[in-house]
Amino acid sequence: MAKKEAAAKAGTVKVTQTGSPIRRTKDQRATLIGLGLNKMHRTVELQDTPEVRGMIRKVAHMVEVVD
Repeated sequence: MAKKEAAAKAGTVKVTQTGSPIRRTKDQRATLIGLGLNKMHRTVELQDTPEVRGMIRKVAHMVEVVD
């Protein structure tokens, strides 16, 4: 069971919201919500996929990534 959990964690990335969506465009706000972030200093663990990496790149100035 531990091997499955380790394999699942290998393909994840932790994202923490560090910036406020106030005075940001609607698409940047929607991207934060799509990542599961809606309040400052919240952290989520997401699958490391190209789609998620693209969303992170779009709001890179408002999030902090821990691989």
